[in-house]
Amino acid sequence: MIITTTMHIENKPVQEYKGIVFGEVVEGRNFVKDFMSGIRDIVGGRSGSYENSLMNARQAALDEMSQRASKLGANAVIGVSFQYSTVGAENGMLMVTCNGTAVVV
Repeated sequence: MIITTTMHIENKPVQEYKGIVFGEVVEGRNFVKDFMSGIRDIVGGRSGSYENSLMNARQAALDEMSQRASKLGANAVIGVSFQYSTVGAENGMLMVTCNGTAVVV
């Protein structure tokens, strides 16, 4: 499955449009990550635990979107974009969504 943020794939013209596909992941934060992040805010530095959570959630959303495109008979997703937000009580959960157009190239 080819996944790209561009609207075209070089030397691979779109043969058929299958529709818009999405991937959504909602991941709960936990006390340990929040505590360690708070320490990083005080002493400076990057929050590796949050960065890892974000990377994992982003990849899971891409995988979900790719599976949905495959079920439609697509072999590529073009024009992919991501959205990030916090949801839930006291914004305690991270939501990562992606969408794109499933196509056959």
